[in-house]
Order: sequence, then C-alpha cells, then structure tokens
Amino acid sequence: MKIPIINSKRQYETIAQKAEAAVLDVMRSGSYILGANNKEFEKEMCEYLDVKHAVTLNSGTDALHLALRALDIGEGDEVISTAFTFVATSESIGIVGAKPVFVDIDPDTFNIDASKIEAAITPKTKAIIPVHLYGQPCDMDIITDIAKRHNLFVIEDACQAIGAEYKGKKVGTIGDIGCFSFYPTKNLGTMGDGGLLTTNSQYLKDRVIALRNHGGAIRYHHDEIGVNSRLDEIQAAILRVKLPYIDSWNKARREHAAYYNELFSKCDLIETPKELDNTYCVYHQYTVKVPNRDKVHQMLADKGIGAMIYYPIPLHLQKVHAKYNFKEGMLPITEKNTKLVLSLPMFAEITKEEQEEVAKTLIECVKEVNSTVSV
Repeated sequence: MKIPIINSKRQYETIAQKAEAAVLDVMRSGSYILGANNKEFEKEMCEYLDVKHAVTLNSGTDALHLALRALDIGEGDEVISTAFTFVATSESIGIVGAKPVFVDIDPDTFNIDASKIEAAITPKTKAIIPVHLYGQPCDMDIITDIAKRHNLFVIEDACQAIGAEYKGKKVGTIGDIGCFSFYPTKNLGTMGDGGLLTTNSQYLKDRVIALRNHGGAIRYHHDEIGVNSRLDEIQAAILRVKLPYIDSWNKARREHAAYYNELFSKCDLIETPKELDNTYCVYHQYTVKVPNRDKVHQMLADKGIGAMIYYPIPLHLQKVHAKYNFKEGMLPITEKNTKLVLSLPMFAEITKEEQEEVAKTLIECVKEVNSTVSV
C-alpha cells in the first residue's frame, strides 16, 4: 500500500463544488487583484483569530519579511530565532539586512527553548521570532515576558500553525505580529501561494498594506521601497471556501495523532511527539524520533510510505549563513534532533487502515535496522 505524506486530492473532493463555483465567480467578475474576496477573507480571518487586523500577502515568507520591514528592523540589528525550521524564517531576517541569532530548542517540542533566549540578547537585539513548528505552540508566556522586559518585538511564525492555541488564544495573535502561510500542504492551504500578516496595531497594518503595494498607501504615490505581494483573488476565494472547515480538519489531525501515539505505544525505539500543557497542537506534521533515521527513512520509501525529514540540516549550518561563521556544536540539541526526526503521513482524510499500515511498517523497519546496527 502506497501512502503519501499528504493527499491533497481527498480534501479537494470534499470542497470541489464550492471551490469551483467560487473560482468561476472570480473569473466572471473581472476583478482579479485585491478584490472583494481578499477584503472578506481578511475580515473572516480577524474574526476567526480574534485579532484586529489581517493583511493578505502572496506568501508566508513575505509576511515574515514585511513584518520586519514594518518594525524598521534592518542593517546592524539582530533577531533571535530557531535554527530548527524552514529557511524562510532566517531568510527573511537576511533580506532586511539583519543578523539571525539562533537559540537551541526544547527536545520535546522542537520549538525554541524559551529559557535560553535571554542569554542571547545583546544591545543589537530588536526582535524574537518564535516558530510554532509542526503546529505546536511555543511557550509564549516566557517569550512575551522576556520581550517586554527588554523592549523587544515578537513576530510569531505561525506558518505551520493555523488554529493552534496557547492557553486558549490563537497563535499568531499573541506577539506584535503574526505570520501565516497558505502553501497548498498547510492545514489551511490554497491552490497556489498565499500568506497573511496579523496585528492589533493600526500603524503596523497600514505600513504593511503600503509595503505590499510598492511602498505606497495612495496609488502612484510611493513613499519607500516596497514589494509586490498581493494575494491572488482566486486564491482568496478558495481560502474563503476552506476556512469554515479548518477547525474540523484540525480536530481530525489531533485524533489521528492520538491514534498514532496508541499504535507506537509499545515500541520503545520510537519517540512520539509531546505537547506543552495548556496548548492545542494542530499537527501540521506528526513527527517522531527514531535511531538510525536515514536508514529507516530509506526503507520506508522503498515500501511506499511517504515519510519526510523536516529538517535535515539546521539553519546555522546552511551555506546561506556561512558569512556568520556559525560552528557545528553551537546548538547541540538542534543538531542531534535533525538526525532523529521523521514526519509521517498526516492529513485530515487519512484512514485508520492507512495509519495502521504506516505504524506497522515503521515499527518493522526500526526494529530491523536497529537489530543489526548499533544504536
């Protein structure tokens, strides 16, 4: 049985009629850029997240980039974040000319270890970007407390965590700015690229609106260097169709995660994910830790199980950051976990039969590999 990491076609089948009608309406309307669907989607996201302002953009990466721009972070500044995430986080820091300062992770949640942030603060530090990795909320109380005491901004990278909650509050609304991605594989994904920035600040909202449209709030009046980062009207229409389903889809993911936990409960070689107290993880990825991961991963691939490694090389060891001369060994927990993590097939429509096949195959592979190779 071949089981992919995600099966987008199944989700499409549940919304096909509504989505196709919405797209056709846009095509017939003649309004294709920043039209009614964008405006309505921004309002609906404000209501869903319980935040004052939402600005649609063409990607989660642009949300991170423009968040930094809106906060006037740039050359000579430092931004604290995690090296255990997708490159878009540190890439955005680099785009504005700032320096990423990486802090090690909590091995249980894979998120930034909030207890280690304060030691990384210098006079050049301007912001903290906690990443709610795999849909698991960071420890935001500690992070916001540190930021308040040191007069720092908090930009939440919630690109993998739409609908996740920390102490009853949606992530992406706790810091100064929240950033979301609607890449097709996300829990709330469109059929192309898409992103969103959230804030409770009218000033930041207005600044980002200008930045997304070539640096001008008034047409043909350009006050600063901006970008072209507008969410396509068709994609906005698709997202509006999908948004009412997100809570049920996230609930299904949590149920699937619980079932995986049960299936792996008797295999000591497989470490299942953990959640912080008072959080609601939405399992964008269901990620386990296994010894001799690369061998196990190859065996799963040979057997048709679409497991993935997110992420095999931590950001501080990537060539893109070579100029900072970051050294191997500076983030030991991060570096150790990049050699252990394995994300398993996870999507709202996965069946119990498929989960059982994934679990059975993984257990067999892990036992076989670790019976012949020293752990």
